[in-house]
Amino acid sequence: MPTVRLPEIPADVLDLIEARTGPVLGYETVSAGLNSAVAARVRTANTTVFVKGMPSDHRRVWTQQREADINPSVPHLAPTLLWHVQEAGWDLLAFTNIDGHHADYAPGSPDLPLVAEAMARLSPVTAPGITMRSMPERMKAYSETPELFAGPSLLHTDWFPSNVLIADNRAVLVDWAWASRGAAWIDPALWVVWLIKSGHTPQQAEEWAARVPTWTTAPPAAATAFAKATVAVWEEIAAGEPAGWVLDMLQAARTWYGSR
Repeated sequence: MPTVRLPEIPADVLDLIEARTGPVLGYETVSAGLNSAVAARVRTANTTVFVKGMPSDHRRVWTQQREADINPSVPHLAPTLLWHVQEAGWDLLAFTNIDGHHADYAPGSPDLPLVAEAMARLSPVTAPGITMRSMPERMKAYSETPELFAGPSLLHTDWFPSNVLIADNRAVLVDWAWASRGAAWIDPALWVVWLIKSGHTPQQAEEWAARVPTWTTAPPAAATAFAKATVAVWEEIAAGEPAGWVLDMLQAARTWYGSR
C-alpha cells in the first residue's frame, strides 16, 4: 500500500488512532471525499482501517454521529464501523478498509448492475429510531410539492461515484453524511442524473433506475416534480461553485427534466 509521511495527519489525531490500533506504520490519504477534514487508510502491523474525521467544532461534525447511528442498519451495504472517538477536539470514525475502485457509471460499465443491486438491497431499510432530515424538508425550498417525496425509507442520497466502491463483485456504499428519510424511489431518481452526466440518454438512465424495483412505484407526477426540484438544487450549487462537474450535473438535471 502506498504510504505518505506521517506528519500529514495531525499528531493529536495519530495519537488518538494509535491508542486504539497500536503503532501506525503508514497511511494513504484519500482526497476524493468532500466531507471530511481527515480521511486516510491507516496501516498497522496487524490490519488496515479507514479513518475519517473532523474537528469537534466543525460546522458539519453532526454528520459523524449520523454515520455512526446509521451503520448498524446497513451491515450488508457499508463498511463496518469499528470505533467512534470524540476526544481532544476531534471526532473520528474508523471503518473496516475496503479495497476497491470507485464506481464507473458510463454506458456499458460492469459496475452498473452492482450499483442497481445495492440500491435494491437498501430500499427496504428504514432505520427506525434514527433522527434525520426528511426529503420533503430538504426539498421544500426547491419544490412546490415536496410532500410527494415523503416516505419511511433510509436514503443515501449522495451517489457521487467516489461514494460507491466496487469490491468483490459488489457495490459498497460509503459516506452516509447526507442520509435522509423519504420515498424509496428517490435514490434511483438521484442516480438517473449521475447516469445522464456519465453519458446515458434519459431513457437509458431510467431503464437502469428501473432495475431497482422501487423506481417503478414512483408516481409519474412525483418523479417529474422531483426532476424539476433537482434542477433547482443544482442551479443553487452551481451559483456558489461553478466547477466543471457541477455544471455538467446541472445540465444533466435539465436534460432529465426536459425529457419528462
